[in-house]
Amino acid sequence: MLAASGLAYVYGRWPLNEQHQILGTIPFTMGGGILAYLQLMRMKNVILASITVPLGAQFAIGDSWASDQLTEVITQILAVIFFIGAGNTMNDIKDVAIDKSAHPERPLAAELISLENAKKFAYLLWILSISFVIIGAYLLHSRGESPVELIIIYVTAVALMITYDHGPALKNTGLKGNVAISIMVGAVILYGASSVGNLWTHLVWWTAGVVFFANLAREIIKDCQDMEADQGIRTTLPMSLGLVKSRMLAYVVVMAALVCLYIPYWQGPFEFNQLIYQTPAILMLITLNRELAVGNDYQAASKIRIAMLLGLVGFIVPMQI
Repeated sequence: MLAASGLAYVYGRWPLNEQHQILGTIPFTMGGGILAYLQLMRMKNVILASITVPLGAQFAIGDSWASDQLTEVITQILAVIFFIGAGNTMNDIKDVAIDKSAHPERPLAAELISLENAKKFAYLLWILSISFVIIGAYLLHSRGESPVELIIIYVTAVALMITYDHGPALKNTGLKGNVAISIMVGAVILYGASSVGNLWTHLVWWTAGVVFFANLAREIIKDCQDMEADQGIRTTLPMSLGLVKSRMLAYVVVMAALVCLYIPYWQGPFEFNQLIYQTPAILMLITLNRELAVGNDYQAASKIRIAMLLGLVGFIVPMQI
């Protein structure tokens, strides 16, 4: 919703002739327009990523960011929204041939959006994202905080994004691509902390670890789900290791996420009895083996996404009481 309203606001503020210069003749109607472009951005992923920016700030300095550094955090929420949206758009442009069989409902595969307009849309999203990073860096500098960490994390994420879809095309190399995309997802927590100039808090890094390992497991499981469609196009882990072993490895990676989830309650800053707030996330991850055992990859990937959200909530709750 935030991404939709932000994009609509930016777009609506420009004169019509400038809109068409940038976006061509994109039909902004609910049938094949705004809704299709929001689907192209993959709003579930965008919303999940954007939520982790204020959480990173929260884990870094507590509630004080809401009154002292709200502007900085909002600018980086927008930077991440447009960054993730641009990356997902580039991914769909690259994968349009695969998606015609694996995900025919996606906007490019369903021909709701032309490739030319999708490329222009990705270009617009990159401009918006970089603009908000520059604004955030300026705000940090004006407060006497270092913007270096913010810029380094963003540039690293851009480099990973480019090498994921282009460059050496890591997404076609299986596990390397899974690791690259998971680093980008986990780095959003670190990015949120750097947006308030306080990256080096232990809780921030353990939380980023939870997100990294959970997303890595999810990427492996998604490759299991898409193995037939990926034949001849990508060399994924399930192709070389097999479906059963890949699902087993995904479950081991999930256990690594659980270790990262546990340590802040063992070594601080939380009390051990507060681990109860992580019960929903822990149960959802532990019971994941049921879906993996029967090969229900879609359900397993969905449970991991939900568990990540519950785990983040489980970190927030003890900070509020």
